[in-house]
Amino acid sequence: MKTAEIRSRLHRFIDTVADKKVKAIYTIFEENIEESEDYTPEFKAELDRRYEEYKKDGKTISREEMDKRIKKLLSKAK
Repeated sequence: MKTAEIRSRLHRFIDTVADKKVKAIYTIFEENIEESEDYTPEFKAELDRRYEEYKKDGKTISREEMDKRIKKLLSKAK
């Protein structure tokens, strides 16, 4: 089974299982979950830089435009 399918099945399970089991699962992985929520200083700095850039010129693109650009780049890479 591929990782994507495992993730999907786990999400469905967690969304439908009894609260007691959700709490038990969380307890098992709590330390890992808290660690994964911490951003590195470099990542925070990059977020700050991008936010400041956005505030300065306010230019953004829609998700649709982003998808088009990504598809175009990926088609060139083939």
